Amino acid sequence: MELRLDGRTALITGGSRGGEVARAHAEAMAACGPIDILVNNSGTSNAKPFLDIDDDDWQDDLDLKLFSAVRLCRLCIPHMRDQRWGRIINSLNVGAKAASAQTCPTSASRAAGLAMTKALASEFAPDGVLVNALITGLLVTHQWQTRWEREAHDTAFEEFTAAIGNRIPVGRMGDAQEFANLALFLASDAASYVTGTAINIDGGLTPVV
Repeated sequence: MELRLDGRTALITGGSRGGEVARAHAEAMAACGPIDILVNNSGTSNAKPFLDIDDDDWQDDLDLKLFSAVRLCRLCIPHMRDQRWGRIINSLNVGAKAASAQTCPTSASRAAGLAMTKALASEFAPDGVLVNALITGLLVTHQWQTRWEREAHDTAFEEFTAAIGNRIPVGRMGDAQEFANLALFLASDAASYVTGTAINIDGGLTPVV
């Protein structure tokens, strides 16, 4: 199956330093063009123990993870609706479906993003705007490189990631290209009957379908 995006415009967030997933997504789309692509950085935040989180931490994370998506969708959806075609792919993590200890506030923000994905999908499907989420597991990115340098640089990076991958059912961490492959499908006309879904791309890590 050949996926084409000729004449489309893509806006991808999270593409600066450490943004391997966004860059892989952009490169995959560019191979299916010609299309216009804008890559923007959405930033990162860190989870903390619940009792160490103050109101400012909560607000900062909600601004970054939820309200940035709200504002972007508010700007883009009118144009998508006017042309009767649009794709929104919300990149979340496994905490959106199955939060674990000490993952606030980010897991709460991601869960809110998951609910927003479903709500937007229901509201704008009649306009040809399809909205889905990708639930991302453990992918080898610069963030893991940084953690390795901080915690385990006495071992090879490959050994470090292999040890982490052992806890995943498929036995390894994923990579950015595997994320991009699925995102590309959802952005194409081949996914014209897919909306309101949250697809796990995590090697089986998430205990929730």
